[in-house]
Amino acid sequence: MAAEEYQPPSLVDFYPPAVLFEGTAFELDRLVLIRLLMSGLVALFFVIAMRSPKLVPTGVQNVAEYALDFVRIHIAEEILGKEQGKRFLPIITTIFFLVLASNFAGIIPFLNISPNGRIGMPLVLAALAYITFNYVGIKKFGFFKYVKSSIVVPGVPLPLHFLLIPIEFISTFILRPFTLMVRLMANLLAGHILLVLFFSATQFFFFTTGGFQSVFGVASLAASIGFTFFELLVIFLQAYVFALLTSVYIDLALHADSH
Repeated sequence: MAAEEYQPPSLVDFYPPAVLFEGTAFELDRLVLIRLLMSGLVALFFVIAMRSPKLVPTGVQNVAEYALDFVRIHIAEEILGKEQGKRFLPIITTIFFLVLASNFAGIIPFLNISPNGRIGMPLVLAALAYITFNYVGIKKFGFFKYVKSSIVVPGVPLPLHFLLIPIEFISTFILRPFTLMVRLMANLLAGHILLVLFFSATQFFFFTTGGFQSVFGVASLAASIGFTFFELLVIFLQAYVFALLTSVYIDLALHADSH
């Protein structure tokens, strides 16, 4: 009977009912509102931090510049070099902070879910990265030379091209955006389900079963706290990996002729 009262987490959390404009093309549910909220908070943070920049930064400006320097030095310039890193820094920082903020919603009380756990936002961000690195390659080499340089491995026997060209095409033009999208979505989806599982189990053992079974609530509470700290690592790591791989793909497109 106790088991029947326990409600485990499910994918329904990622498909809540509409809040505004139900049945229209502009329908907004809880996840979309969280997405808009976190995006707005990121924009507001940088507007406030940089509204009157000082030569020697203090306070919020110092935090913002430290965050921007992290992306610039450890992602953009590390992969692309100073010149190209500066060129593509705006799009890399946009991706990094949007992913980071949206991920962070998963552990904020009363939000408790990341919109990146549903396919829409990871798909848009992956499409942005995909369009960017392909545009860079096509602009530099032209369409046909870029595609040829990306999928044709030089210096191999002719028969191997029949095997390698399809593999390189799928790897470059299909798997890159797909893996960016799925990696982000799957990690945030799994993280949300595990957090809900641990915290709902804690509530269940403490307030529903009672008695000696409350001891299991202590264990599930400890697991909840421990996994929350682990999720903090995942939140940052997924933003870092997404921005880093975007930089790597841009660099590969810029040097497609050096296959």
